[in-house]
Amino acid sequence: MERVRLRFARGVYVEFVDRELGLRWVEEWAERGTRFVQLVYGPEGCGKSAWLIQAAELLKWFGFDVIYINPVERVFLAEVEVPDVRRRFLELVREASEGVWSRVAWAALDLARDLIRGGRRRLAVLADDVFQAIGLEKAAVYVKGMLGLIEYPPGDYDVIVAVAATSEGVSLREIGRHRWADLRVMWNMSAEGFRQLYDRVPGEKPAFGNVWRLTGGNPSALAKLCEAGWDPSDVVEDVSARGRVTSSFVEKWRSWLERAVEDPDVLWSGDAPEGLIDELVERNLVIFHLPNRDSRLWIDAPPPAHDPEIGVGRRVAWQTPLHREAVKRALEAQAI
Repeated sequence: MERVRLRFARGVYVEFVDRELGLRWVEEWAERGTRFVQLVYGPEGCGKSAWLIQAAELLKWFGFDVIYINPVERVFLAEVEVPDVRRRFLELVREASEGVWSRVAWAALDLARDLIRGGRRRLAVLADDVFQAIGLEKAAVYVKGMLGLIEYPPGDYDVIVAVAATSEGVSLREIGRHRWADLRVMWNMSAEGFRQLYDRVPGEKPAFGNVWRLTGGNPSALAKLCEAGWDPSDVVEDVSARGRVTSSFVEKWRSWLERAVEDPDVLWSGDAPEGLIDELVERNLVIFHLPNRDSRLWIDAPPPAHDPEIGVGRRVAWQTPLHREAVKRALEAQAI
């Protein structure tokens, strides 16, 4: 199987590394199929898209027709053996504009049905961050549509692999209410895997230990630091803006946030305000309700059970140390 090359930062491309455990899941699915949709969630930028693109390559190697769609990044793959289906998909993508990329996401399911109807026996549908394109309120409907390919196909098949990935914690609540998907978490890279990626970044850079403490193994955070000339202040500002870490937000929840930056598991306590938890999840600042570290519940290696240095608790974790730092700096600014 070929390792794909991916754009890492401006002018920098790297070969896919690590995630051997995650690729073993793909091999297992290729052998027996997915009984339910596999919904993979985790921190923004933890490497879900890179893993899915490599998974597409692996599934193609196993003889699958593969449809991969990421409307947010405007990326698609139609590695299918039916020229007419591939041509129609490419035409739809070429015609797509900002407002109709949601149509491409839905069309991927229609094209998958056409492949089954046309007698294709091994099919993979990989839906990456489609919920942002179609609207979070339709996330469960989309997952049900993917499940329909498995349960109510328009023809016979041998194996179907259906995987959806998201960083949107809010969407999990709606999907989790139904029994249409197996929920699995992908975390930031392990220290060993992250060092492999770090070593591939060209040029002078801070010591690995310093970069690890800033990123917690998040590949996107590493890329942003690289593009920022290794100045974490610029990246923290970006995280703060994206997470809407405003003065009013910090002032409203000050006492709890001060405790959470020291130990995110305080948010798991029975008296933690649900309003604060909802806001932190909706702003993509924390991952809430981490499962135990049983490897069967995770895509690739789980995080440590508790690591205050990078903001990981047993049940709650900051998306990255930079997210925690954004809140910490906002608290300090308000205190002045």
